[in-house]
Amino acid sequence: MPSPILAHNAFVRATLTNFFFSLSLNGYVLLPLHIHALGGTEIAIGIVMGVFSAVGIVCQPLVGPWVDALGRRAFMIAGTTLVLMASLLPLFFDSIGVFALVRALHGVGFSVYFVAMFSFVVDLVPATQRGWALGIFGVSGFVATAVAPLFGEWIVRRLGFRTLFAISALLGAVPLALVLRLGRGRRAAATAPAPGWMLAGLEDVVQRHMVVSVFFGLGSGTIFAFLPTFAQSLAVTTLSLFYTAYAGAAVAVRVFGGRLIDTHGRRAVIVPSMFLQASAPALLAVVGILVTRTSTVPVVPVLFLAGLLSGGAHGFLYPGLAALVTDLAPARRRATAVGVFSAMFLVGQAAGAFTFGWIAHALGYASMWTILASSLLAGAALSMGLPRPAPARA
Repeated sequence: MPSPILAHNAFVRATLTNFFFSLSLNGYVLLPLHIHALGGTEIAIGIVMGVFSAVGIVCQPLVGPWVDALGRRAFMIAGTTLVLMASLLPLFFDSIGVFALVRALHGVGFSVYFVAMFSFVVDLVPATQRGWALGIFGVSGFVATAVAPLFGEWIVRRLGFRTLFAISALLGAVPLALVLRLGRGRRAAATAPAPGWMLAGLEDVVQRHMVVSVFFGLGSGTIFAFLPTFAQSLAVTTLSLFYTAYAGAAVAVRVFGGRLIDTHGRRAVIVPSMFLQASAPALLAVVGILVTRTSTVPVVPVLFLAGLLSGGAHGFLYPGLAALVTDLAPARRRATAVGVFSAMFLVGQAAGAFTFGWIAHALGYASMWTILASSLLAGAALSMGLPRPAPARA
């Protein structure tokens, strides 16, 4: 029997909006290759790709209380507008510094849009379907993750990066148009955040589920930042298969297993998924140790398997952790909790891009993947102490 959530027009429109927004941003997943062609090292790649997350770390906890106070729609419009404007810059400038600025502006726009949109969706969803519905909403982003690199790679190899950036900018106009047609959702509750909102946000940061989110982001951010150049170092030219496997696995577990988040509880899916996530960089470490650029060992199937492992873990972890976070937060602080959760995830992503760029540059990719796998195992062990909250009230 189909879920009534899928018959909810606002939910379907929000999911469609998120697809086009993610499609526009995911054109930049191949940016490390262009930075490398411009003469950038792994350190430069880490900085440019990491600045997106670094900006989000600052913006999202700050914007959350304002979204709670003033409502969702205005922030969705502001975020999509800023991303569109930033995506026009690469059409006129082509330097590593400009790309760092573009990714910084993308980070601000994404932060404002995401906290508002995610909170808008949570407002629509009954607590008893929250994990599954958030997973389905997130499928839109993963479909974009699968499609954008696949077509982006084809565009880059035939028409160049400039064409890719132009198409990404055109796609950025679609979510803005769709956001303007969304309902207004929850009305503004106040004209400013409640007193003490900064202290309350700091208290959220030290919660175990927030720290686990950092480790989750660490694995995701490092793989996405450095897999393109790692594959290039092994003479792999079909990198899009990794992203397709990643997105396909994430979509599959959410569509066919997403209800487990609600029926078995958040912790029951988070803990095994954290251990599964650690297995992907361990596999890449083995590849880095055993395979050389001139080796005849087929690397693409291993990268495909790593994509399946990482994507499967991600498919459960994001909605599972998001549902746990919103279960534990009162409705009046929902966007605030979403902002802190997403920021903690981005802390992990930024740490992965910045820290592991230095490690790869100094020690090589094999050592980098080994250290990452060990770090993720520590995060998995931490997740075993997550709380088992009672079902949240709608």
